[in-house]
Amino acid sequence: MIKHLDEIVSSAVARGRKRLAVAYGQDTHTIEAVYNAWKDGLVEPTLFGDKATIEKACQDLDIDVNVFKIVDESSDVVCVKLAVQAVVNGQADVLMKGLVSTDKYMRGILNKEAGLFPPKGTLSHVAVIEMPGRDKLLSVSDVAVIPQPDFKQKTILIGYLAKTAGLLGVEKPKIACIAPSEQVLPTVVSSTEGAILAKMGDRGQLGKVVVDGPLSLDVALYKEVAEHKKVTGSGVAGDPDCLLFPNIESANVFFKAVSHFGGAELAAMVMGTKVPCVLTSRGDTALTKKYSIALACLAAR
Repeated sequence: MIKHLDEIVSSAVARGRKRLAVAYGQDTHTIEAVYNAWKDGLVEPTLFGDKATIEKACQDLDIDVNVFKIVDESSDVVCVKLAVQAVVNGQADVLMKGLVSTDKYMRGILNKEAGLFPPKGTLSHVAVIEMPGRDKLLSVSDVAVIPQPDFKQKTILIGYLAKTAGLLGVEKPKIACIAPSEQVLPTVVSSTEGAILAKMGDRGQLGKVVVDGPLSLDVALYKEVAEHKKVTGSGVAGDPDCLLFPNIESANVFFKAVSHFGGAELAAMVMGTKVPCVLTSRGDTALTKKYSIALACLAAR
């Protein structure tokens, strides 16, 4: 089982280089991350962006610009369109966001005419987090795409979390449905839906997973808290592989709090598209972006 983000890199490298299309990849963080991914043997990169800006960034970073294939285009929207086309046409295996804003990137992915997003599909975001003090990786959803997942979407998100955990070698992932309390609160949607999802998991209706909910965040993450609150009979509390958050606010705050205040490192990608799509914040470090590239390469066919 993969327990550290570095191991995602080595596992992806063992599968051979993937062709990476980077939409508006002209900022130093993205270029550094993509260069490091190339150097590690992860990717063969194509940067869609302003050639002069890319060359200047490479010069500032002391990186050989000839490592990259460059498609010269100054418009961020057009760069997204061209990068998506490259993936759809089979010229690239993985799509990555560069300096372009998330909404423009997502619009390019969701464009029905482009053909990257299947009809009636569900797009979601999964992050894999390495937290100090934890002995395994934690997969989390949805921190960036679906503002308020409905019940059907939550069942799909559980599938995405399970698939991501499977990439890490977890055969039967333990998934916690996060809510304000481990007690079932009839007037709180995340609580009642967490309980229903847990029962569906017990009956095998959600695949090869162990689901429990509702669970408060502290009960989900810490066995001593679960014991103190007398949460018994849970196969998840204190030892989850995945966290399903009730909405984007709670997931995003958790995601940023553990990385900025808790010293966590992470990888992230969009799921539900025909190929893996790297989606990181423009403010993320080059290391986070490299780990995200590795995760997407591991998920690519």
